[in-house]
Amino acid sequence: MIIDIPGFKKVTITNLICDFNGTLANKGELINGVAKLMNELAVKIKIYVITADTFGTVEQQLKGINCEILKISNENQAKQKLDLLNKLNPENTVCFGNGKNDELMLKNSVIGIGIMENEGIFSKNILNAHIICKNIQNAFELLLIPKKLVATLRN
Repeated sequence: MIIDIPGFKKVTITNLICDFNGTLANKGELINGVAKLMNELAVKIKIYVITADTFGTVEQQLKGINCEILKISNENQAKQKLDLLNKLNPENTVCFGNGKNDELMLKNSVIGIGIMENEGIFSKNILNAHIICKNIQNAFELLLIPKKLVATLRN
């Protein structure tokens, strides 16, 4: 996906990194409508879901969805997420997240999108993300309908 955002930059998006709980899921259950949106976007870019899998449900909840699941340990989660971002290339990667452990990936990605779902959002993410969305569906729409992304980020 190549999106020219006047006054911001021309971005080539090849990857999306998503946090799971609090971002794509609530209490370990995928939020309604997310599966369809993920599969629709996966036709255009590669989707990675990175999680410590707090509720132990990620594999079952994402079954049949075109994404790569990466489970991380409970130690230094923010660094593990940042390491994945750096491995994929921050200049081509959008990140979705809500928690404190998402802070570094939101701050360092080409476009960081903070998600304000049922768990809320870590306060520093409001300053570190490029965009804050009130729900995950709105965040996916920014990538599926790039004119919305342009309208939000253009100068």
